[in-house]
Amino acid sequence: MSLADADDDNPYLREPPTTFESVDNLEADQAKEQVEHLREAIREHDRRYYVESDPLIADRTYDALFARLQELEDAFDLSHPDSPTRSVGGEPLEAFETVAHVAPMLSIDQSGEAEDVREFDERVRRELDNDPDYVCEPKFDGVSLELVYEDGRLERAVTRGDGREGDDVTANARTIGSVPQRLHGEYPDFLAVRGEVYMPKDAFQKYNRERIERGEEPFANPRNATAGTIRQLDPSVVADRPLSVFYFDVLDSSDLVDTHREELERFPEWGLRVNDRVEVVSDIEDAIAYRDRLLEDRDDLNYEIDGVVIKVDDREAREQLGQTARHDRFAFAYKFPARAEVTPIVDVAVQVGRTGRLTPVALLEPVDVGGVTVSRASLHNPAEIAEKNVNIGDVVRVQRAGDVIPYVEEVIEKHSDGHYELPDACPVCESPIERDGPIAYCTGGLACDAQLRRSIEYYASDDGLDLEGLGEKSVRQLLEAGLLESIADLYDLDRETLTDLEGWGETSVDNLFTELEASREPPLTEFLSALGIPHVGPATARELAREFGSFEAFREVAETEPERLEDVDDVGETVARQIHEFVTSEANADAIDAIIEHVSPQETHLEATGDALSGLTFVFTGSLEGVTRSEAQDVVEAHGANATGSVSGNTDYLVVGSNPGQSKRDDAEENEVPIIDESEFRELLAESGIALE
Repeated sequence: MSLADADDDNPYLREPPTTFESVDNLEADQAKEQVEHLREAIREHDRRYYVESDPLIADRTYDALFARLQELEDAFDLSHPDSPTRSVGGEPLEAFETVAHVAPMLSIDQSGEAEDVREFDERVRRELDNDPDYVCEPKFDGVSLELVYEDGRLERAVTRGDGREGDDVTANARTIGSVPQRLHGEYPDFLAVRGEVYMPKDAFQKYNRERIERGEEPFANPRNATAGTIRQLDPSVVADRPLSVFYFDVLDSSDLVDTHREELERFPEWGLRVNDRVEVVSDIEDAIAYRDRLLEDRDDLNYEIDGVVIKVDDREAREQLGQTARHDRFAFAYKFPARAEVTPIVDVAVQVGRTGRLTPVALLEPVDVGGVTVSRASLHNPAEIAEKNVNIGDVVRVQRAGDVIPYVEEVIEKHSDGHYELPDACPVCESPIERDGPIAYCTGGLACDAQLRRSIEYYASDDGLDLEGLGEKSVRQLLEAGLLESIADLYDLDRETLTDLEGWGETSVDNLFTELEASREPPLTEFLSALGIPHVGPATARELAREFGSFEAFREVAETEPERLEDVDDVGETVARQIHEFVTSEANADAIDAIIEHVSPQETHLEATGDALSGLTFVFTGSLEGVTRSEAQDVVEAHGANATGSVSGNTDYLVVGSNPGQSKRDDAEENEVPIIDESEFRELLAESGIALE
């Protein structure tokens, strides 16, 4: 259907209303008729928006039609698999089903050398009776899908997989606006097309910026973002991410045409979006020139491409050329060289760390740096930004510090005025920003969602209370579900509510509650570290615990006599001031009070009594008989050893008690660290004249 041949009595096409009468006033047959008109109109508006780029109505009007359709479908039980409302996602899947392709989705031969393209042309001309025409298309850097339509309805969408079969991602594909649930116009009874799912570059940068500002890890490049999205088991997650599709080939059809160009001409009539940079040439030199033009325009396109595809136009000629085991012989990809080190800054996002520190991050056009694709780079701090005179739009050279962390080395081409300035308020919680020398901080404390999430993650980490099963993903899930608004809320979690969440079975819930219960009486050292006080990691926390013995004594000194903190090893004037500011912050003080209602940090006495264990490092997991883990740590530290929360290559012994966690055992095996049980631990102490009591 198109607007020209639409039913004249469809009220939702040319001038649709934005308000509707109550569903309570409708009869079932009236609701059904309205639903049919709404679906027809929404499909046409989708085609005009996604395919023609010529919308007829405003976004708010479209939203009103969509909301009305959802309302009617829910009220009268009129849902249907190919309804536009399926674009908001359905129930999460347990796993993807593997499905065979209608026709093989093979790869194509490729090269970055023009001479190899000419050799492809010579081979084609040798094997064909007539001189070929070529269809030249951008080579999209996304994820290929097979989409199958029967009687105009989307039946399934399948990833490329191994080329013979792939994952059924139909539920996810239905959420993408440029995937029509039903075809338009005069379509074949059966149609299998190949499309490329991608994330537009502007949408990718916006989405990455939002992830960074939420304290989440950004995607490396648009292709990774697309691949990670299309394989989500929850279609509603896919619906929230900005994906789009270009269609570029017919895999099979009940109504095949003679040439590829004819196929592409028919696609928009059916509601399938094609790229506007496709050209037909009769000479291979024109195809090479096409590639060079696209290379020049690459940065101006709103989608990632890594070359061009040159295809024989005539379908009969394609059949004559045939296939190898891996690729079609009628097509060739002329690749672009990788971008290397120099790239423009598209935007700047501000990341909020656990302590409130603001780190500006440059969002880049993806660039190859030492064989790794980089789409972001640290700008470190405002002082460095000013020194390098860096701003959005500038072309910069990117390096990787220690071959790991990307950073902006210098500006190569200045396309802006001045340098980037941090905002005056936190991008997450809008609290004022304060400067401490070259560093900027959000003053929101644990009232800032970004700091809260990172604080909960740190509280549960190896450097905190080591709550196994509570990593970044699960913390984010609990926050998004509204179950956590503070660290203390961990101790008020409800078993039944947790079990209802995706991925939380009874076993994982039981394990978490066991960990939480064990953490109610933590060693003072672990608790002080878990609070996430700036510059107070496990080593400094151990010295504070040794000096003050109890949390109450530490807190009183930190609040009222911060200068006394400077007497502690590893604590200087700056650290003492930051500890004082942390514990006296109203938001942090309230958060600590709430935690203390559930947790009783154990007093510790770390007076040195000898050096019999000097140089050794112990890690404990599980429960010991007759003593707490904290007391065992006190004993080894009192005799010169170190007790840490995580296993590394520097660990000498992992002591395993009853009901131990598995991750530390796995780390010990990976690092070839000796694993000893409680009796072996007691024997080791006894050999040094130490009693564990």
